[in-house]
Amino acid sequence: MGAVEVHTTAVVHPPAELDCGGEVGPYAVIQENTTIGAGTRVGPGAVIGPNTRMGEGNVVYPNASIGADPQDLTYQGEATFLVIGDHNRIREFVTVNRGTQKGDGFTRVGNGNLLMACCHVAHDCLLGDHIVMANNALLAGHVTVEDRAIINGAAAVQQFTTIGRLSYVGGLTRIVHDVPPFMIVEGNPSKVRKVNTVGLRRNGYTEEQISALREAHRRIYRSRRPRAQILDELEGSEDLTPEVAELSRFLRKVERGARGRSREV
Repeated sequence: MGAVEVHTTAVVHPPAELDCGGEVGPYAVIQENTTIGAGTRVGPGAVIGPNTRMGEGNVVYPNASIGADPQDLTYQGEATFLVIGDHNRIREFVTVNRGTQKGDGFTRVGNGNLLMACCHVAHDCLLGDHIVMANNALLAGHVTVEDRAIINGAAAVQQFTTIGRLSYVGGLTRIVHDVPPFMIVEGNPSKVRKVNTVGLRRNGYTEEQISALREAHRRIYRSRRPRAQILDELEGSEDLTPEVAELSRFLRKVERGARGRSREV
């Protein structure tokens, strides 16, 4: 790959580091102490804030704001960071803020994610890999989103919430509790509706694995028996699958947390 193509109207502050094969479009701004990996393209009018570390093959679309100061009243200009992995697509007007010292100083975004137009990822969030956030989805501070979750349009997620792996959050949903892995959650108030069978099939899960999750869902969410007793029975079963075990562990952690959020203790 060749050198980085920087448009004559773009502004790149030293000592920003741009690896080969990338592109910086018209009127884009790359602020100080920023590292951008090979083959990453920054679109017209986009702003990459200070202390941002971005990997290879990302595409930042026009007018996105990546790595700006956290929107937190206690922030006083401390050196905090945003770390983004490889091959993410960050669409128009997306905002991703750096971390705060109330967290560990970092906001982190993994690999292969799609953040559609006008999404917001607040300070101290942790995003895994291959996540889809549809238009106008909003994450408050300290939210964790696990791999291959889908958050649909205009959903809003409260701080310290965890969105489980391969879960599906419906559009316009207000999330104030942790979202269990493999489940569909939607409504206001939000509720677990059913197993995310479409997402599981698309990711190669067998019908036997899906059936086990459906049976676990029926027992956990359709029974009026104490949840702890049901989880004990599931975990003690000879037919326990790794997916049901993961679901059970997630729910145990939620029970030990506060207000339905395992990370808010």
